[in-house]
Amino acid sequence: MSAAVAQEGRWSVGVTGGTLGVGPQVSFRPNEHLGIRANAGFLTVSRDEEVDEIEYDGDLELSSFGAMLDWYPLGGGFRISIGGRANDNEVDLTGAPSSSVTIGDTTYTPQQIGTLTGTVTTDDFTPALSIGYGGTLAKGLTFGAELGVLWQGEPTIENLRGTGLLANAPQFEADIEREESRIEDELDDYELWPILQLKLSYRF
Repeated sequence: MSAAVAQEGRWSVGVTGGTLGVGPQVSFRPNEHLGIRANAGFLTVSRDEEVDEIEYDGDLELSSFGAMLDWYPLGGGFRISIGGRANDNEVDLTGAPSSSVTIGDTTYTPQQIGTLTGTVTTDDFTPALSIGYGGTLAKGLTFGAELGVLWQGEPTIENLRGTGLLANAPQFEADIEREESRIEDELDDYELWPILQLKLSYRF
């Protein structure tokens, strides 16, 4: 390592926020061309989604942490990064039809269905690839940005259940399984999760 680089800041700590959530970040850059970062992200976002005439309230709970290996090809702030995250992201779904709707292949009344609840999950480990700006080695406040993609696998729904009069009826349970498949089809687009993060950190 050159004397000039040695006098600059190799460690930085700060906060990052965006589509992965909001959380702390720590990074180490031993030289101009290589670095490594570790961060975590947490956030809850609500969104409605309609599937087969049923309006679901979805609470997306972002919860993940991971590390990225950074390559600075020009020795400045531009970087190309690869890494992965331990992923505990999930979506809690709640649907309470106010009129008769079709679930699977059968039409049910609101009283027969009750309230539908279920949880959507993805893979526990998710590879990531991104490009961005990480700042230089100069000490002090550093701003950064990151754009990329997270391969989180095909979303799957677990434990979709109703609370109505037919909640435990075999036909209703069979139709619920068909409803699960249709919800998963609607969520196929989320197999790839966008990464768009901003950061503010202090390099020392």
